Amino acid sequence: QMQLVESGGGLVQAGGSLRLSCVASVRTFSTYAMGWFRQAPGKEREFVASNRWSSRRQTYYTDYADSVQGRFTISRDNAKNTVYLQMNSLKPEDTAIYYCAASSGYAPTQAMDQPHLYDYWGQGTQVTVSS
Repeated sequence: QMQLVESGGGLVQAGGSLRLSCVASVRTFSTYAMGWFRQAPGKEREFVASNRWSSRRQTYYTDYADSVQGRFTISRDNAKNTVYLQMNSLKPEDTAIYYCAASSGYAPTQAMDQPHLYDYWGQGTQVTVSS
C-alpha cells in the first residue's frame, strides 16, 4: 500500500511562489504516473498537472491544466521518491487544497487528467493566495 505525504503549502500573496512536495513510500516510484489535483471549497476536485513514464520512448510526459500552463511546473526526483509542483505567479483563484496522486496502471499515451485514473492519494496541503 503506497503512502503519499504532501508538504509545502501555506499562505502567499498574489504573484508569489510556492513549491509543493510529495514523498511516496514505494520501491518502484519511477514507473508511477504522478499527478497533482486541487479542490477549492464548494468545487469539484480538478486536475492541475501530471507526469508519466513511457518505456517505449524512455521519457516522461507532462500535462498541465490550461489554467496553470506556463505558471506551474511538475517535476520528480526518483532517487528521493518525490514529485514536486513549482507554482509561480500565484493568483487568488489558485487557493485550494492540493492533492498528490499516484497510478501504476496507465497507458503512456493516456492523459492522466481525471481523478478516477489514480489509485493512491495524499492527505492534501492547503494553499492560500491572498489578493
